[in-house]
Amino acid sequence: MKRIQIINGPNLNLLGKREPTVYGNQTFEDYFQELKQLFPNAQLDYFQSNTEGALIDKLHETGFTYDGIVLNAGAYTHTSIAIADAIRSITVPVIEVHISNVFKREEYRHHSYLSEACKGCIVGFGMDSYRLAVDSILHF
Repeated sequence: MKRIQIINGPNLNLLGKREPTVYGNQTFEDYFQELKQLFPNAQLDYFQSNTEGALIDKLHETGFTYDGIVLNAGAYTHTSIAIADAIRSITVPVIEVHISNVFKREEYRHHSYLSEACKGCIVGFGMDSYRLAVDSILHF
């Protein structure tokens, strides 16, 4: 059974409440239950923090023992060289995900410091971006 860690960054704890026209009305906790039902042969674990250091700590903690990491670093995507360095430092593949199509949004969201350190990037498919990422890890 493959082990996959899902890590969400700042403000993603507000999914379902935050900007529903951009992010939808579903909480991540509800979606996570659906993901677990879609992938009964995988161990899916979930972590969320609004703190950059906690995200780095979780990457370090799971980045040598899991089979893959799905990371939505939120706004840290566009600012954090430290998270990019953490991704480069671990051995498991990391898939960067974004719920919205960041390239249709503000220009500062068009650049990711994380993408070049990740195995791949999935953007703009709503919550389904996570399913696509999990599915890709399961097929590595």
